[in-house]
Amino acid sequence: MHIAERISRLGTETAFEVLVRARALEAQGKNIVHLEIGEPDFDTPQNIIDAAKYALDNSYSHYGPSAGMPEAREAVAAYFNKTRNNNLYNANEVVITPGAKPIIFYALMAVVDEGDEVIYPNPGFPIYESVINFLKATPVPLPLKEEKEFRFDIADLEARITPKTRMLILNTPQNPTGGILTKEDLEQIAELAKKHDFIVFSDEIYSQITYDDFHHESITQFDGMKERTIVLDGYSKTFAMTGWRLGYGLMPEHIAKIVAKLQTNCTSMAPSFSQFAGIEALTDNTLPRVNEFVAEFKKRRDVIVKGINEIPGMRCHSPKGAFYVFPNITGLGMTSQECADFMLYNAGVACLSGTAFGAEGEGFIRFSYATSVENIEEALRRIKNALAAR
Repeated sequence: MHIAERISRLGTETAFEVLVRARALEAQGKNIVHLEIGEPDFDTPQNIIDAAKYALDNSYSHYGPSAGMPEAREAVAAYFNKTRNNNLYNANEVVITPGAKPIIFYALMAVVDEGDEVIYPNPGFPIYESVINFLKATPVPLPLKEEKEFRFDIADLEARITPKTRMLILNTPQNPTGGILTKEDLEQIAELAKKHDFIVFSDEIYSQITYDDFHHESITQFDGMKERTIVLDGYSKTFAMTGWRLGYGLMPEHIAKIVAKLQTNCTSMAPSFSQFAGIEALTDNTLPRVNEFVAEFKKRRDVIVKGINEIPGMRCHSPKGAFYVFPNITGLGMTSQECADFMLYNAGVACLSGTAFGAEGEGFIRFSYATSVENIEEALRRIKNALAAR
């Protein structure tokens, strides 16, 4: 059967491919420590589960508006205004989707034309580049620098802006590095966006997972930026709701209508009972549990960073957000892919090559520390032993 040419332009997310390889090894009887998937190992908070049960018992199992249930969109707007410097978003500027990834696809489809240039972080979440290529736009990688704790230079950004620049993608806190953009960074980026008239796509999915007294900042706080920014966020990471498939975007109302129309053509809507549970997730009832999650992530971060920095040939900066570390492995004398394969097949530790996140990821690998301290300590022990036996 003929396959459409456009499919050749789609990339993938390597974490799921590595998971398949790791599961195959486990089927052969090998024990694998999983540090490849960015998924909290916590259970969804009970109050959210109870809300979903209530929804199912009370007929929240039918179609609703493509943009999302009005009360769910109102809850998102209120939550965002509360957690992002009191921006005045309303329900008409919110679209709720089955998972957060559709916001990447819908938003870029809505505003990016063939031939437009889209600047994106590299290393970065691979779906950005995939969608840019799929739309026949031009991907323009923006290097994140280890010496700047995986921030980019504003001068590097400005050098990449041309009359064809349609969009800049930001991700803070960042996957795969755990890096963050400061308020000062964002203020300078905002000035460039207004000066050169481009759109900002701000992926803030890890906004509530931050450490060391760092508070997430959104570029939407600056004058004139709410009108030219599309924000992605969701429930999977903060509330341990990966399987619930629930995300959302905030954007100018006229863009929200287009994104809702795209959703009508694709998935119709996000599940009604999940949206009802999402309303509960965004209440203060869930905050104590989220604080517990973040405190545990911080403990795990400290263990894995210390352990990696004790391994000859590896070095690792301490991330300020998300739940990933991105250690430099150039001292091991392996490429990133060789190192990731070595970790899996020789150490029994599943991780990702830095190049899974773009060419600028060469020389690095990514570990997710969204697993127990015990698993992290075991992974570190295995890595040390495997490297010593080379």
